[in-house]
Amino acid sequence: MTERSAVPPEEPGGSPRTDPRLTARGGRPISRKSLLRAAVAASAVPLVAGGGAALARDTGSGAVPLAPTPACDDGDDPTPDQMEGPYFKPDSPPRTSLVTSSTPGVPLTVSGYVFGRACKPLTGVLLDFWQADTGGAYDMTGFAFRGHQFTGADGSFTLRTIVPGLYPGRTRHIHVKAQAPGRPVLTTQLYFPGEPRNTTDALFDPALLMNVRSAGPGREGTFDFVLDVAQQPDPTDPPTDPPGGGGWAAGTTYRAGDRVTYGGGSYRCLQAHTAVAGWEPPLVPALWERG
Repeated sequence: MTERSAVPPEEPGGSPRTDPRLTARGGRPISRKSLLRAAVAASAVPLVAGGGAALARDTGSGAVPLAPTPACDDGDDPTPDQMEGPYFKPDSPPRTSLVTSSTPGVPLTVSGYVFGRACKPLTGVLLDFWQADTGGAYDMTGFAFRGHQFTGADGSFTLRTIVPGLYPGRTRHIHVKAQAPGRPVLTTQLYFPGEPRNTTDALFDPALLMNVRSAGPGREGTFDFVLDVAQQPDPTDPPTDPPGGGGWAAGTTYRAGDRVTYGGGSYRCLQAHTAVAGWEPPLVPALWERG
């Protein structure tokens, strides 16, 4: 049973408790974007209709395209951090689904990948999610709508939950902590496009917008995290264009080893084939490898 609650207990000195699994162990801190992308922040991007999950780096179908989250063409732009807020609880249970068949609310599936700074997937990244229920309340007595998981060998994750409710002063959002093995913790929040409160929430960052579409009675959202984890090749400053032989195009015959760009990312062909619509690189990992 969820309930509204006061700020959880603090450690001596007034600092909120933190999960011992999420203790930072050196390395440089995650950078914060200094400016909001005002054009995106002020735009109401509609949900995308249709079946199948859109990838976070794809664009929405509205007049204003969603920016990649963030762009991972050169690895120079880690996902922005945000405040933890008052409702974090340590020791969440391991689970990829925060709901049951009888949980009230609009079903939501959030999926995506976690990359390092060279746009290569990161395995075994701890992702700890927490959110409000459909009425806008956080469970502080138990672990409803709380859970952690680890990314797979391909850097992927999937979370099954509901669209969170609203509470005073905030737009709709999902909290997450992300930590690659032995690396510092990224604490951030994920947001929904087209929410009226996005323009009035002081914490809202359009760089943290998920790509969200309708899926039957529910919603499907996608987001790709980029952690400040060094990989080879090292990113350059200023950013360079991704390697490749041009943008992906249906009808083109590709050979193993060919490189293309698509949706702000670069991809390497794994198997010779002739491209057709629906086989875009993010959708067919058997044919294309990101990076």
